[in-house]
Amino acid sequence: MTTNIDYYEFLQISRNADRDTIHRVYRFLAARFHPDNPETANPEKFMLLQEAWNVLSDPKRRAEYDAISRSEPDQPVPLSTSVDFMDDIEGELNRRLAVLALLYVQRRTNPYKPEVSVAAVEKCMGFPRDYLQFTTWYLHSKKYITRADNSDLTLTVLGVDFVESNRTNIPVLDKLLSTSAGPSTIDKVEASEGPTSERRRSERRLSSGGPDG
Repeated sequence: MTTNIDYYEFLQISRNADRDTIHRVYRFLAARFHPDNPETANPEKFMLLQEAWNVLSDPKRRAEYDAISRSEPDQPVPLSTSVDFMDDIEGELNRRLAVLALLYVQRRTNPYKPEVSVAAVEKCMGFPRDYLQFTTWYLHSKKYITRADNSDLTLTVLGVDFVESNRTNIPVLDKLLSTSAGPSTIDKVEASEGPTSERRRSERRLSSGGPDG
């Protein structure tokens, strides 16, 4: 067992994820990383994926891994622990709402830095960014979000109007906004990434001519 690898981080799932969720993510990534895939093959990641599955799919081995793996008390709880993002069409609809909720809270709480990286979004939501491709394409096409050259996402005026007009009509959206309220979930994730990430964000703001703070 490779104890210095965070299997949950690698799979982008919650530590509380059930076996069915782990299996669905495993199958998705296995197809992506398999050596026979001509476009996205990655033998190293495929072997690590197999190792993660062998450990997390076995209750006894998973318990042993959890006991010895590094604890992260400051990490925010992924939204996937309370909202289903994996179930076909309903999961896709929930993913769209989650992205809008995260970007809405970010824009309101950090008006000088409303942009959010895709990496931060995937960590907040708790599943691989591959699942976000269709989601962000749709939201961008609807002009609810914009995507910068560095792939950072930002909520637009239309996006704000959608969130504020539908919060009371869509229980899941209201739940996501409530979960993401208070100190920004994005801020917690970015803080957990350490000074290197903060330095990159500062460099982005300086290069774009925006305020640094």
